[in-house]
Amino acid sequence: MKIDTKFLGEVEIKDEEILTFEYGLPGFPDIQKFVLLSLEADLPLALLQSTEQKEIGFVVAYPFAFKPDYAFDISEEDTEDLKVEKEEEVIAYSIVTLKDSFQDSTINLLAPIVINTNKKQGKQIVLQDSVKYPLRHPIRVLEGSAK
Repeated sequence: MKIDTKFLGEVEIKDEEILTFEYGLPGFPDIQKFVLLSLEADLPLALLQSTEQKEIGFVVAYPFAFKPDYAFDISEEDTEDLKVEKEEEVIAYSIVTLKDSFQDSTINLLAPIVINTNKKQGKQIVLQDSVKYPLRHPIRVLEGSAK
């Protein structure tokens, strides 16, 4: 199937790539179908794109590439919502706010997007220990990067 995207124009996706966010995302409770699209870049970034509205797309990043000690627990309720059976089937992303200079961009560590890759279920989780991780963590450069 073909979908129109916010950043990549028209792309071809497979039905089995569609992720269901039963509760939508904060601010978009009625938009429940998304797909993760790779961005052709040397950075660990992707596009979380609505399959229902082309204007709804978010640049997301693998947060551990920018903060290697990032860690959080998933509540029992969230585990049930995501239908998680094994830890290995879960992956986390964080929404990126892009600035003119990538070095000035930020990543949202307070509310990760958690995806069950086997069941194709997703949910944005607001971490309860809000002091530990900020909403706008500076991206700067990848840890260990020569840049």
